[in-house]
Amino acid sequence: MLENLIATLKADPRSIVFTEGADPRILGAAARLKNDGILTPILIGNVQEVKDAAAAGTFDIDGIEIIDPLTYSEMDAMVQMMVELRKGKMSEEDCRKALSKGNYFGTMLVKMGKADALLGGATYSTADTVRPALQIIKTKPGSKIVSSCFVLHRETAQGEEKYVMGDCAINITPSEDDLVEIAIETARTAEIFGIDPRVAMLSYSTLGSGKGDSVDMVRNATAKVKEAAPQLAVDGELQFDAAFSPVVAATKCKGSPVAGHANTFIFPDINAGNIGYKIAQRLGGFEAFGPILQGLNAPINDLSRGCNEEEVYKMAIITAALK
Repeated sequence: MLENLIATLKADPRSIVFTEGADPRILGAAARLKNDGILTPILIGNVQEVKDAAAAGTFDIDGIEIIDPLTYSEMDAMVQMMVELRKGKMSEEDCRKALSKGNYFGTMLVKMGKADALLGGATYSTADTVRPALQIIKTKPGSKIVSSCFVLHRETAQGEEKYVMGDCAINITPSEDDLVEIAIETARTAEIFGIDPRVAMLSYSTLGSGKGDSVDMVRNATAKVKEAAPQLAVDGELQFDAAFSPVVAATKCKGSPVAGHANTFIFPDINAGNIGYKIAQRLGGFEAFGPILQGLNAPINDLSRGCNEEEVYKMAIITAALK
């Protein structure tokens, strides 16, 4: 699945900053990315500590830039830029203290154009990765929220299967308008992965079979998506079986442009989304890539603290390709 993304990155060289440069998982992935000629990694951390960790793990990081926030020559300029960005919400002292940490420092490298993308979270929490992005990178024009999706992938005897699910990690109880933005952004992410999005707005009801405020919200959000993105194939509200199974769709919603063939699934809240993608991952044998953050002005993504080197390697490719 990553072959097209790798081809894109080799044709358009990009750099990615890792906020936890001394972590063995990061070092292993960074060494592979450099040696494979896919990305230019930048490691954040104490230079000697990073080199010692690389030596201990026999990782070849020769030629990879290592930046220590505590000795960074342009720190004063970085502090002043952050003070201006925070517009009185953080003092110069607050900004300098924040920038001594890899998550804020790395985010400012992206903001200053010294790196194209950022991947963090091997040791930081999701909040500690997303917060600096919201404060410094901010949402792109037209976006009011940051959302997330997971790309699910598996190989079968019949070929490759790819689906996208959102929002499974960021917005706990999205509003009607939030669902509209989540749907449109998730469809755009699907396209990056070579998926022609057919979007199902999921519910416990299919086109009026059930009642309730949450059903109304999904139905109304679907109408707004159709108005905002008329070129997008979208339908809802749909139960998952109607969205996924052509047989069920023929019974429940015959004539729907999406039902029975959906590949991009929008959940009504984080409970449904998080549970849903993990069921697919564990019971369906899918590899889950994400959470992929959407709506930011630059590509920034979060790792699970339980990630391994392979996941770091693949998420770095995905993140940089979002640029």
